[in-house]
Amino acid sequence: MAGSRSDSQLSEVRFLTVAEVATVMRVSKMTVYRLVHGGELAAIRVGRSFRVPEHTVHEYLRGAFQETA
Repeated sequence: MAGSRSDSQLSEVRFLTVAEVATVMRVSKMTVYRLVHGGELAAIRVGRSFRVPEHTVHEYLRGAFQETA
């Protein structure tokens, strides 16, 4: 049963494109690519493009905000 619970949690994850992440963060797509390739922002590769879990973007921004505060 634990497997089905993790499957349902995964189905609830919303994935964003690099362009959507750039819009949310108000940066360029190149900046998002740098964050992904640098390991600062988690992403999965789908074919030749990346998808970023929405919660990961929020966690990154929360962490960046706390560092500057």
